[in-house]
Amino acid sequence: MSKEVIFVGVMALIVFFVTEWSKAGKKKGGRGRSANYRKGGNRGWNGKKSSKLTNAADQLEIVMGADFKPRPLLNRPEASVFKALDDAVIGRNPRWQVMAQVSLGEFLASPDREAYGCVNSKRVDFALMDENCRVVHAIEYQGKGHHRGNAAARDAVKKEALRKAGIGYHEVVAGHTTPSELRALVDKLVPAGMGSGPIEQFGRKAG
Repeated sequence: MSKEVIFVGVMALIVFFVTEWSKAGKKKGGRGRSANYRKGGNRGWNGKKSSKLTNAADQLEIVMGADFKPRPLLNRPEASVFKALDDAVIGRNPRWQVMAQVSLGEFLASPDREAYGCVNSKRVDFALMDENCRVVHAIEYQGKGHHRGNAAARDAVKKEALRKAGIGYHEVVAGHTTPSELRALVDKLVPAGMGSGPIEQFGRKAG
């Protein structure tokens, strides 16, 4: 029996058991995972509510029937900015890191569930993270087509959330910001550091 046949058989069993588990949860008064997200409702890519996207078994079935392929996290202009920014930050302070395409929901919190939902999936192009894994500054790359559509409104939402969290917001503009200006910005935002020094690795301090 080939590995492909075995894999398909295993996935079919997973779909079956997940489906049965989901049905059992609904029979017990909707205490399953899908019921937890029913109040707000999930929306598909076209903005319409999609019940299929709330069920793990349905999600697995859809994914199994689709094709996937890797793609670059950043386009060429963004990658160019990232490399220059990363070099500048590490040169300034090796303890700091540059993170790319980070969702605001990963480093912002709010007791207001509705407000949090407004920013959760929005992303910043680059986040400057300090030695304590805290995002201190967000940097947006304004490419040539950035201001199309409702981009300005989306940026305003991100700016306000970041401002309230005390996180800096800065822009790098295509065709305007020079490499020397980018390095000067990093020197302004990132405190100077002297090497990496002892660090904690998996809960233990390196000697």
